[in-house]
Amino acid sequence: MISRIDLRGSLPGDLRSVLPRAELDVEAALEKVRPICEDVRHHGAAAVRGYTERFDGVALESTRVPVEEIEKALDELDPAVRDALEEAIRRTRKVHRDQRRTDVTTKVVPGGTVTEKWIPVGRVGLYVPGGRAVYPSSVVMNVVPAQAAGVGSLAVTSPAQRDFGGLPHPTILAACALLGVDEVYAAGGAQAIAMFAYGTEECPRADLVTGPGNIWVAAAKRLLKGVIGIDSEAGPTEIAVLADRTADPVHVAADLISQAEHDVLAAAVLVTDSVELADAVEAELAVQVGRTRHAERITEALAGRQSGIVLVDDVEAGLKVVDAYAAEHLEIQTADAGAVAARVRNAGAIFVGAFAPVSLGDYLAGSNHVLPTGGCACHSSGLSVQSFLRGVHVVEYDRTALADATARVVTLAEAEDLPAHGAAMKARFDWEIPS
Repeated sequence: MISRIDLRGSLPGDLRSVLPRAELDVEAALEKVRPICEDVRHHGAAAVRGYTERFDGVALESTRVPVEEIEKALDELDPAVRDALEEAIRRTRKVHRDQRRTDVTTKVVPGGTVTEKWIPVGRVGLYVPGGRAVYPSSVVMNVVPAQAAGVGSLAVTSPAQRDFGGLPHPTILAACALLGVDEVYAAGGAQAIAMFAYGTEECPRADLVTGPGNIWVAAAKRLLKGVIGIDSEAGPTEIAVLADRTADPVHVAADLISQAEHDVLAAAVLVTDSVELADAVEAELAVQVGRTRHAERITEALAGRQSGIVLVDDVEAGLKVVDAYAAEHLEIQTADAGAVAARVRNAGAIFVGAFAPVSLGDYLAGSNHVLPTGGCACHSSGLSVQSFLRGVHVVEYDRTALADATARVVTLAEAEDLPAHGAAMKARFDWEIPS
């Protein structure tokens, strides 16, 4: 069901080349989404509605979801689901509230200061997927940090569902209502990203778009980056588990399955120095997969080239492997898991010990589950309040402080052959450089 890669003996110099990874050809998808985005740019909401009918089988009169439908979805929400969502919102708000940055003023010289001022993005578009599964949790993960950052205008979009009269899934609408979001659109795929990037007569343009999606969403983000800000190009979900002989194979197998459930391209990777654990996990997979609702999808994901069990000599070598892999989600299930986790450098989020599974982070840990994939965790962070803030430097110098800097600025300007820069300094002092 799942392949093995034996790296015992010595680790190759280029670890990333031998580790399992999903192939996601975003470049090839670019040319397919380009005409869609151009159509939305020139024809607005009519183009968005046209692609919704073509791809989702739904003919819409408007992409905007009526407020009464959002309220209705909340009224009809299962009380247990409402309770769980409200607790997820509470915990996520608690964590993200503490991420809000404060302005800092630095006195550079007497009479000269630089203040770093944090300003929220004016308007954001938040994308919530709607394919094989329903993701009200992604509504929470996108909206909460944007609200904590102080974003003044935010809109949510999610694909139109034929089974729900062309509206997004009602649980997604209900989550929006719980968060106080009443601007929601029934649009998915590349056309939804273009809608936010260019604006339509139904949806004003946004400054930033965030949220995970399929390859067409990722390709549209890459194509339109610069026209609109993006958080990341999210690919298929990933879990890596670094475990030794102390790990419970039942837990490890269950956690690998939990992420393989998302998609046939989902990656599930176990890195271990214990052949006994590897054997036991394989046996557990054979038992547990058959009990799941989505056994066919999970089996395909686990058997794919993006998943596998990686054997290493020891936990030290395992750390090198998981740092090279830079997983979206990384679980540490070893002896002294906290100390091992503290040494990890590359991961979207780290889950420490037997009682912090990735599933907790997907819903109720308080952390954010919109995380870098495809090895991007070595240079990128997950979604946070900071994603919705811009740092702006405010420079204030008085005459004396500027005078003190003028000679050096003129020197550097001349060194760069930009004499007008120096002239702008000297203009404040009758073209004479103060001594």
